[in-house]
Amino acid sequence: MLLTMPRIVSRAKRTPVPEQLRSLRLAPRHLSLLSCLLFDGPTPVKDLAARLEVAPTTVSLMVSDLQRQGVVDRRADPDDRRRSIVSISEDPTTREAVDAWLASSARAWHQVLDGLGPEERATVVRVMHGYEEALAATS
Repeated sequence: MLLTMPRIVSRAKRTPVPEQLRSLRLAPRHLSLLSCLLFDGPTPVKDLAARLEVAPTTVSLMVSDLQRQGVVDRRADPDDRRRSIVSISEDPTTREAVDAWLASSARAWHQVLDGLGPEERATVVRVMHGYEEALAATS
C-alpha cells in the first residue's frame, strides 16, 4: 500500500481536464464537489459540506466560484427557501465535459469493485477510511 497509494494519487491528479473546462482553473477540491454532484445528483450545500468534510461556508464559496463560471447551478429548495440546492449545469457541453473528466476514475472503480460482493466492497471502503483517519491522526 505504501508504494501503491502515491502512484494512485499521482495518476488521479494527472487526469486531464477536458478542453471545455481548462480555462476555469479547477482544483482537486472542485473535482470532489463535482463528483458528489455527478454521482448523487442535485444536493443541498449543507449535505455537500458534510460529504466533503468541510464547512458549509467553504462549499458555498466553491459553489459561488463554479456558478460564476457556469459549471454549476444553485437554486432555492422549493420545500425550504433557506436552503440552496446545487447541481451540475444544465448546459449539455458543460455536463459532458464534467462527466468526461470524472468518467475514467469511475470506470476504474467499477472495474475493480464490481467483481466484489457487498461485504468485500464494505471492507475496501472501511480500509480506505481507516487509512485516511490514521494519516490524519499523525498530522
